[in-house]
Amino acid sequence: MHFAREGTPFILVPLILAVVLVFFWWIPALVFALLALFMAYFFRDPERAIPAEPGIVVSPADGRVTRVERVDPNDSQSPTLVSIFLSPLDVHINRAPISGEIVEVAYTRGKFLMATDARASLLNEQNSLTIKGSDATIVCKQIAGILARRIVCWKKPSDTLSQGERFGLIKFSSRTDILMPPNIDVTVNVGSKVKGGTSIVGRFRL
Repeated sequence: MHFAREGTPFILVPLILAVVLVFFWWIPALVFALLALFMAYFFRDPERAIPAEPGIVVSPADGRVTRVERVDPNDSQSPTLVSIFLSPLDVHINRAPISGEIVEVAYTRGKFLMATDARASLLNEQNSLTIKGSDATIVCKQIAGILARRIVCWKKPSDTLSQGERFGLIKFSSRTDILMPPNIDVTVNVGSKVKGGTSIVGRFRL
C-alpha cells in the first residue's frame, strides 16, 4: 500500500510519540498508536485499474454523490454539476476524469462550510482545474470542507493528464465537484458510491 507523501508527518509524529510513551504510560501510547494507524489509513493511495472503455468520464474522487443537476436548469446546453462528498474514511486522492491538457488552475480562498452544503461550491476554499480533452473541456473542483484545511494540487497549467492520473488531494473530509458539458450523459445518481479513477460518471453522447 502506498501513502501520499503529504501524510508522512501526520503518520510519523504520533507513531514516534507512541513508541516513546509506551515505556512510561501505555494508555496515551495506545491512543497515539491508533492515531498513527488512522492517519496511515486516511493517506492511503491505492493503485486503481482505469477502465479501457472509450468515450467515458471517470470519477475524480472516492465518496458519495450528493448532487446531480444542471448549473442552469432552464438551459439544455448548461453544464451538469456532479458533487462527490468525501468522508474521513474515503481515499482522498483526486484523479483526472478525462485525458487532456490543464488549461487553467485557479485557487480561491474562502470559507469552510460543511462540504455537503449547496453553498460550498461558491463560498468554500477551493482549487479548480480546467481540463481540455479531445472531445470536451471539463472543470474539476477540489473543495475544502468543515474539517479540510489544506487543498493540495501537484499539477500546473500546460501539464498533460492521463485519464485516472493523480493530480492532488484534500486533507480530511471534503468535496470534489465535476462540471461536464451537455454532450456528456451523466451515469450516476444522488446517493451513488463512486471510486476515483474507476467509477464511470459520464459517457460522451454519440
